Amino acid sequence: MAAKLKKGDKVVVLAGKDKGKEGTISSVDPKAGKAVVDGVNMVVRHTRQSQTSQGGRIPKAMPIDLSNLALLDANGKPTRVGFKIDGEKKVRFAKTTGDVIDA
Repeated sequence: MAAKLKKGDKVVVLAGKDKGKEGTISSVDPKAGKAVVDGVNMVVRHTRQSQTSQGGRIPKAMPIDLSNLALLDANGKPTRVGFKIDGEKKVRFAKTTGDVIDA
């Protein structure tokens, strides 16, 4: 199945402790159906000091389920993603506005 959300997309969180927060997708795991969004679903990792890195409490973004994310359209509103054939290419489009996402 084609990916509705990709790396670099601006998304908003629909459910969970970070509901309403916005961020950019930094990585997607399609097999698990999860994505890592910058600044969302943060946890604190306690790491030991090593020669290369300082130890301490380091915040880290954890994966969030793709079903809890919605793409932001040109107006900044959450939208669903559809697919259509534009000439020879299959493109994603925002269902709210009908605008093509990746030209």
